[in-house]
Amino acid sequence: MRIGVIGTGRIGTIHANTLSRHRDVGSLILTDADPARAQELAHRLGETAAPGVDEIFRWGVDAVVITTATAAHADLIGRAARSGLPVFCEKPIALDLPGSLHAIAEVETAGTVLQMGFQRRFDAGYGGAREAVRSGRLGRLHTVRAMTSDQAPPPVSYLPLSGGLYRDTLIHDFDVLRWVTGREVTEVYAAGSDAGPPMFREAGDVDTAAVVLTLDDATLATATATRLNGAGYDVRMELAGELDQVVVGLDDRTPIASTEPTGPPAASKPWTTFLERFGPAYEAELNAFIEVVRGERANPCDGREALQALRIAEACALSRQEHRPVRLGEVPGGQEPVLR
Repeated sequence: MRIGVIGTGRIGTIHANTLSRHRDVGSLILTDADPARAQELAHRLGETAAPGVDEIFRWGVDAVVITTATAAHADLIGRAARSGLPVFCEKPIALDLPGSLHAIAEVETAGTVLQMGFQRRFDAGYGGAREAVRSGRLGRLHTVRAMTSDQAPPPVSYLPLSGGLYRDTLIHDFDVLRWVTGREVTEVYAAGSDAGPPMFREAGDVDTAAVVLTLDDATLATATATRLNGAGYDVRMELAGELDQVVVGLDDRTPIASTEPTGPPAASKPWTTFLERFGPAYEAELNAFIEVVRGERANPCDGREALQALRIAEACALSRQEHRPVRLGEVPGGQEPVLR
């Protein structure tokens, strides 16, 4: 199998390394907006660098992995679909609903595959939580608490391109909330704070956010995020039911210290980045993509799944802007897209 990797930045490099050593991948063609970066990675992996995206499609590949800046995702998904190629794409499909809907429509019209990169679905902890909910171990689920806390903010130049904290960071919590519980979000109420460094205000973003979400079975959930968690990278989910409760992300590297006299000690080596925390999950999602391309399994996270997470993020952005609860029904995209 020959795979084209478009984008060789931080996550693209991780994915290229995984694919290059996969037993079912014979070769890679790498390209990037910075040709020298793609060439250097190709040389290091013993793969081929292409001068641009056109060559990826002209030279012939069996599948495409997209890890470019978000603004390019939708166009590349559409181009791959029109070429009849299966695609793995990092989230989100696009930074807006129209772009996402159009890309999904192109894939569905072409009858090709689009697998989205929501790696938490492949993390052992979240998988265990899903099993605890689905098996009935927790009883009726009444409360879910999700959080994503980055140790340090991204580069200043990235913020205006990110889509904001709800679409860029909390979208992972929104997706995995649906995946773990098997329920849909019906209403959100969101707040955000830009009281941190001025670069967030200058980008029209917030550095910290909190959301209350109501699920379609009346379960209540909260989701919080911050770019400024100096103790380390902290991603957790707590699920409480009438019979039991479980937590994802609590281990000897969780960057939190107890103030109780008999509490556990602070982590000696706390998690620092998402790439470190979710390394095995990133590898597992690409292994799944290869299996999808080979026809060995169903798509574990298609474009419609990604669309639902984006709709929740859009509802949060509207809620924060208008200081009110927002029903998901107010957000377009719940119907079938029309390709024009």
